[in-house]
Amino acid sequence: MTKLLSPLVARRAFLLGASASALAGCTTLRQPVAEIAPVPQEPARPVTPLMYAALPDEQFPVPAVDVSEVDRRWWRTEVAYPTTEKAGTVIVDTPNRYLYHVKANGKAMRYGVGVGRDGFSWHGRGHIPYKRKWPRWNPPNDMVARQPALEPYSIANGGMPPGLRNPLGARALYIHQGNRDTIYRIHGSREFDTIGKAVSSGCIRMLNQDVIHLADNVRDGSTIVVIPDPEMSHLGEQLANR
Repeated sequence: MTKLLSPLVARRAFLLGASASALAGCTTLRQPVAEIAPVPQEPARPVTPLMYAALPDEQFPVPAVDVSEVDRRWWRTEVAYPTTEKAGTVIVDTPNRYLYHVKANGKAMRYGVGVGRDGFSWHGRGHIPYKRKWPRWNPPNDMVARQPALEPYSIANGGMPPGLRNPLGARALYIHQGNRDTIYRIHGSREFDTIGKAVSSGCIRMLNQDVIHLADNVRDGSTIVVIPDPEMSHLGEQLANR
């Protein structure tokens, strides 16, 4: 004969069985959490400052500078620059790849520049008699001799028309010594990654936005001083005195 449990004992047995079932249910339903691999993040692109934004109102619309290709140290900025040169003078620090436009009170506007490579640099004192917007490019005869493909753009053939493909870019500032054209220029360039390097055939190249800013602020007749690079100065002397 089956012995009957008291109501209190039966209730306790029921509760213990329910708890065990619940615990067993939690154990069997728990699933391992899969590890989620982190999504690789692309490096943040530097924000283009307003001074290097696109210039759609130019004769040939100038695109924004890709500042990811231009180290921040080459960006245009006003700096302290004590010098005995008078305000308005343009100073090209060839060894350090900077151009300074001297202002009053010991200040200067500083621009990063590309300079002439070995054998194609010029230095000394001169002046900037005039500037040109969107100039034609006339490669010198000795350059055409070295690169015959430039013959269609020779002086005899009228040079290369202005435009974004023109090596002189949006502006050119012409450098003279006395009454002689040195054939060297300060000019714009769309080759962002050449700023801060010695790559040109002697000219001083700038970002198009920077050369426009410089040309707007330099007066015709201003003095220019080009400081030589010690490693290239003897070669520059040969060219400057030819």
